[in-house]
Amino acid sequence: MNKIIENLKQHLAIIMALLVCAIWGETFVSSKILLEDGLMPSDIFFYRFVLGYVCIWAFSYKRLWADNWQDELLLLVLGIMGGSLYFLTENMALMFSTASNVAILVGSTPLITAVLLALFYKDERMCTRQMVGSLLAFGGMALVILNGQLMLHLNPKGDILALCASLTWACYSLIIKKLSRHYNTLFITRKIFVYGILTVLPYLWIECPLQTDLAVLSKPAVWVNLLYLGVVASMLCFVAWNWTLKQLGTVRATNIIYLQSFFTMFFSYVILDERITLMAICGTATLIMGMYLAGKSAS
Repeated sequence: MNKIIENLKQHLAIIMALLVCAIWGETFVSSKILLEDGLMPSDIFFYRFVLGYVCIWAFSYKRLWADNWQDELLLLVLGIMGGSLYFLTENMALMFSTASNVAILVGSTPLITAVLLALFYKDERMCTRQMVGSLLAFGGMALVILNGQLMLHLNPKGDILALCASLTWACYSLIIKKLSRHYNTLFITRKIFVYGILTVLPYLWIECPLQTDLAVLSKPAVWVNLLYLGVVASMLCFVAWNWTLKQLGTVRATNIIYLQSFFTMFFSYVILDERITLMAICGTATLIMGMYLAGKSAS
């Protein structure tokens, strides 16, 4: 009976991970709409995290602090790595490098995560088949992102920032593995939101004042997309993803992130009328094959 329940949890976690990747893949489209309506990347991050925090407070309000100051410090680091620093480095990278470069470098997160986990957790090390599958998935993801573009242009400053974004999310995955053994998912996610908000305030104060123009914020396209990003893509997806990491293991769950590029391509085609090339279709097939190999070896 316990084995049946565990198998059901595994399958549910895979479904949830796919849904999260689909939603996170679409967030690039929603963010693009908000940028076109006058919001800055830092505005989008701040409002979506505030909305996520307000929503999750209704379900997780009894516990305020971790068991000790060391764990509370790790929660602060999570808020930085999975919140303010990740989003700022990713969006700043787009200012200096091409979208394709940034997407591919940020998409290397599963590989960087696997390396870090191999260093710190023996039970999460990849076997040969799993590594081959992950590399195939990475190659397929790159083809999907390139979508017919045959050349990448190196932009050291932007590319380094994109790698920093990838590294911060990998560190996030590493730390949350430790904390999820002692704290429930709702509590961890709530702390990520509040520390993400607090640590982005200096940037908003010094570099990029928050957009507070009601004429902009009251546009239907703006508040609808902000609600979607805050409630669905932040609150619900962070809770679901953190639970998924706990159920599937960090390597197996993080490999599913490769599919995010496919969902971004799909929603860009449906909503923004962007083209899909033969290269992207071949990339999707390679991506799925790689994920199958990685998942099979982990089972």
